[in-house]
Amino acid sequence: MQRIKFKDMPYERPVLKEAQDSIARLVERLTKAESYAEARDAFMAHEELNRTIDTMSTLAHIRHSIDTRDEFYDGEVSFWNEASPELMASENAWTKALLDSPFRPDFTEEFGDLMFVNAEIERRAFSEEIVGELQQENRLTVEYAKLIASAQIPFEGKTYTLSQLTPFKNDPDDERRLAAWKAEGSWYKEHQADLDRIYDELVSLRDTMGKKLGHDNYVALGYDRMGRNCYGKDDVERFRASVVKYVVPLCDQIYRAQAERLGFAYPLSFSEAQLMFRSGNPKPQGTADDILAQGKRFYDELSPETSEFFRTMLDCELLDVLSTEGKEGGGYCTELPVYGLPFIFANFNGTQGDVEVITHEAGHAFESYLNAERVPGSYVWPTMEACEVHSMSMEFFAWPWVDGFFGPDAQKYLYHLAGGVTFIPYGTMVDHFQHEVYEHPEMTPAERHATWARLLATYMPWLRLDGDIPFYAEGEGWQRQSHIYERPFYYIDYCFAQTVALGFWAMIQDDQKNAWEHYLAYTRLGGSLTFTDLLDRAGLTSPFEEECLRTICEKAHAWLDDFDLSGIE
Repeated sequence: MQRIKFKDMPYERPVLKEAQDSIARLVERLTKAESYAEARDAFMAHEELNRTIDTMSTLAHIRHSIDTRDEFYDGEVSFWNEASPELMASENAWTKALLDSPFRPDFTEEFGDLMFVNAEIERRAFSEEIVGELQQENRLTVEYAKLIASAQIPFEGKTYTLSQLTPFKNDPDDERRLAAWKAEGSWYKEHQADLDRIYDELVSLRDTMGKKLGHDNYVALGYDRMGRNCYGKDDVERFRASVVKYVVPLCDQIYRAQAERLGFAYPLSFSEAQLMFRSGNPKPQGTADDILAQGKRFYDELSPETSEFFRTMLDCELLDVLSTEGKEGGGYCTELPVYGLPFIFANFNGTQGDVEVITHEAGHAFESYLNAERVPGSYVWPTMEACEVHSMSMEFFAWPWVDGFFGPDAQKYLYHLAGGVTFIPYGTMVDHFQHEVYEHPEMTPAERHATWARLLATYMPWLRLDGDIPFYAEGEGWQRQSHIYERPFYYIDYCFAQTVALGFWAMIQDDQKNAWEHYLAYTRLGGSLTFTDLLDRAGLTSPFEEECLRTICEKAHAWLDDFDLSGIE
């Protein structure tokens, strides 16, 4: 692990042909190896090459997302969008050679079989026939991200980005909050044609890729591209059924109580549903520096491992959290393999989401930090749903420190257990919507909007589709969910993870120390096991078992009923 500040990390675009030739030479070395020692040397050299290539690509993408107007990194991202699919073709040859190697049993004995299971999935998910579609897909997702980043929304005499407008969408004043929702919706409406076109082209491209690889549509390929190695579409459908059966009724009660508490009619408008308390939703106290300082206190006191981790993040300037013009929206955590360091990107905007960057995204970063030296590099991270357990659970481990983040609003924030529960139907609906879209790629934009509106009635019946905000009322709200454009089928991972995180929450209520030991044991395994095996090793129930959501909903219901809201306006 190299302790180096992010700004000092040098970037150099690789020569594509040289990188491809290097991989080809390693394929030849592996294929011709006469002993496991020779095969292993080729394998380790390939690991090192990949670490370098991945680090350069990540540096370009991070610096581009920090300022999408930067012409140099805009050009570098364009290079990677074209080069990555071509490198995938070279990597496909490596994967085939590894899978066919006579030394596979030796590799399995040293590194486990999961890398071969994942390699089989990678091989299924790629063919040189789809390189052109992958390149065009990259161009379209960048176009979407730049469109979102370019938003300049007039509001109350000033101009805001979408992220900067968010605090006004949470304002306790009903008229002001509704006006902010309308302003946001108007911007999306103004760009409706581009949003529809981009997604139309993405669906068509992905459907074509699925069919070129022998599938009826994109769904099976989408699962393979997500690296799903221990569950399938039937398991997801069972989870959806449990959400409708157990979670939606609990959420309905939560929103009915909210409507009564705030004096709103039920069902709620989109703007009304956003407000948890009449005095406003919990807001962090202090500046961005104050939030980072409290984050340091939290991680210092939580454990020696987290203390070392967060101090490194601060010392190496691996958090870019201020919301600035030209900055891409949203937030993420990624890794820089050459340095063995994670990086956190975010857009602080004065809402509770700022604190959740320090807990949620840093949960990802902590896992990456602990596993940075794993071989193969693919074992640093598990699959996405398992990754989200690290982040969502960390939010609950932060509860004893919320006073320092929220001051007088700490009690409000603790009630965000309700938000953790009410997220699950939304996230599940995002996934259900994508299945509908990719199973029916011929849908028109209007039909997709109608599908979203129909699913809202099933998963979020507490919302009324009135005409106050046409963008939302007409079933177009899905277009602000970047995952739908950029990472198809990703979003359900948050729901599986939230379910597991709520399991950790239940453990914390009984014994925080014991829960942390389980969390640390789960996290130290990195990506060396499948999601379900990680859960089994940590003594947690799989979200694919109906008992899981049923039990969690019972415990959450009892806790929320007993939670003291007195004194909170």
